[in-house]
Amino acid sequence: MAQSEGSRVRPLVFLSNNPISLIGVGLTTASALILVGFWVIDVFGHGGSANPYVGIIVDLCLPALFIFGLILIPIGILLRRRKLKAAGQLPSEYPKVELSNPVFREGLLFVVAATFINFVIVGTASYRGVAYMDTPNFCGQACHVMAPEFAAYQVFPHSHVACTECHIAPGIPGFIHAKLNGTKQLIQVIVGNYSRPIMPEGKVPQASATCVHCHNPGRYIGDKLMITTAYGDDENNPATKSLVLLHVGGRDLAGRLSGIHGAHMARIEYIATDNTNQTIPWVAKANDDGSTTEYVSSDAKQPARGEKRVMDCIDCHNRAAHSFDTPEKALNKAIQRGLVDASLPFVHKQGLALIKADYPSQEEADAKITSGLEDFYKTQHADVWSQKQSQIEQSAKALRAIYDQNVFPNMKLTWGTHPNNLGHNDYPGCFRCHDGSHNAKNGNSINNDCSVCHNLLATDEANPKQLADLGLQ
Repeated sequence: MAQSEGSRVRPLVFLSNNPISLIGVGLTTASALILVGFWVIDVFGHGGSANPYVGIIVDLCLPALFIFGLILIPIGILLRRRKLKAAGQLPSEYPKVELSNPVFREGLLFVVAATFINFVIVGTASYRGVAYMDTPNFCGQACHVMAPEFAAYQVFPHSHVACTECHIAPGIPGFIHAKLNGTKQLIQVIVGNYSRPIMPEGKVPQASATCVHCHNPGRYIGDKLMITTAYGDDENNPATKSLVLLHVGGRDLAGRLSGIHGAHMARIEYIATDNTNQTIPWVAKANDDGSTTEYVSSDAKQPARGEKRVMDCIDCHNRAAHSFDTPEKALNKAIQRGLVDASLPFVHKQGLALIKADYPSQEEADAKITSGLEDFYKTQHADVWSQKQSQIEQSAKALRAIYDQNVFPNMKLTWGTHPNNLGHNDYPGCFRCHDGSHNAKNGNSINNDCSVCHNLLATDEANPKQLADLGLQ
């Protein structure tokens, strides 16, 4: 029996002692070791990456390299056998498989060396690949369909936070889900079967699994003064200010809940009938006595059906890292910062019309926004054009930047595509539930008393007295 087994093994060992087969053995062994290492870290360790695209390496690249190495082995054997047979050098009896055989020993040493070299190369490349795929640049730039999200991400306060910190839930289940979902998304991009604009198929992990790593939702914030500046469409672009005192609240040192955060810290469930959570026909709130009060919208034409979701921070702060402005807000901020020159007559009116117009591409938008603003002053205000040409060109540049950061025709993303639920001026936001029409069986409605959340101190006033009293004007 041993002789029979040896007679079968000897030809394979002898014929596989060729560069092609030995490289295949090295690739297969190295990729297998690295795969096992990844699996051990994923299951037992704490050093694994949370990046969903690590699945590209673990589930696609390394297995492909492993199979490629396996394919090289028989190819090398067949080629060497054919070559020896053609030369009449195919032995009738193959050498014994033992270390004393110099041919076998040299082949074994080559396999060991090739395996080590491949392990270093493939392992380093895999590690660097995973590290790179953990960066926002990869998520936002390597994947071109994410250009809108990357543009919004760069100009908001979370631009220093890696994408994986918010989009991937901790632990093995979150990691596995992320890898599977990331691989699925990669396939969709490759075949061109992805949504335009990019819309979330599932929900972002709950804030308790991600946001609370940096934020404490129970922290008492109290009141916060919000000052916004808007500009009119008159020739002088008149500026007005609005002052709102937000009762953010929270949990104070005595444990009392107050304000916006305090009112929503109880267990609240809801059902949304759309994937952006803009239509909410059913809400349930857990009371202090253990009972639950259900509120149903009077606008609902049929009983609410769907997944019940426990409300948390991201139901209001839904665009915390990828917020797109309205054209009015974007332009007002640009004028306030001096990027668009307020001394140019009608610049607010003309600028708003230019950035709100429809363009087939960003390139055409950039060209027409520039020419549109310049032509306006050349034809309507020639004296301004001759005196302030540099300011007009700078303002046109700022208008182009506003458009390029918020509108992406190739991804079918325009003004208002992604609603921001923080507030209720531009989108339904708070009024999704606090609209006065969500009623309980006992006749009570979800509170829609504005003063619980904020007080309007001034609305569109040129010189609010409150700013002067505070020494801010």
